[in-house]
Amino acid sequence: MTPLTLQGVIAATTLSRSTIYQLCKEGRFPKPRRLLGSRTIWLESEVQDWLREKLGETSK
Repeated sequence: MTPLTLQGVIAATTLSRSTIYQLCKEGRFPKPRRLLGSRTIWLESEVQDWLREKLGETSK
């Protein structure tokens, strides 16, 4: 279980900060987790699963 910061999620997905948070709000992207107060992380495995799902949708 590897944590990703927002910058890591941006690098992995090439999405902007605002797009990531909008997709999270809509329930279309993995939710971030709070770590030590205001520190926010995503689980790399969840982000990778989301990417695989999206890549599968585009190849149909």
